[in-house]
Amino acid sequence: MLRVGNLEQSLAFYTQVLKMKLLRRKDYPDGKFTLAFVGYQDEANGTVLELTHNWDTPSYNLGEGFGHIAIEVEDAYQACENTQKMGGKVTREAGPMKHGTTVIAFIEDPDGYKIEFIQKKHPDQ
Repeated sequence: MLRVGNLEQSLAFYTQVLKMKLLRRKDYPDGKFTLAFVGYQDEANGTVLELTHNWDTPSYNLGEGFGHIAIEVEDAYQACENTQKMGGKVTREAGPMKHGTTVIAFIEDPDGYKIEFIQKKHPDQ
């Protein structure tokens, strides 16, 4: 679960830039919050991300315990290019990881959460 300051901006990022689907969304007026669940497949078949928007909180301190979300992509270079075309922020361009050969990149969502693209390895690699 990630707490987000602007739900619409975050949903646009996760559904348009990262191409996830909005799986469900529910407002809780008495608690003044909204829960939205996004993912690449439904909850019965894969992991999903819960976005929590507390209506009266525009931003959060990200803290020290959170590292990043990791997403496997076919092509990390292309994923970075697509992110930038959609107005997203690339914080580490695609390239081999330090002390290894796996191609990775990092981007940030609108709230500053780090997301790592890990380029899929194919059997011939």
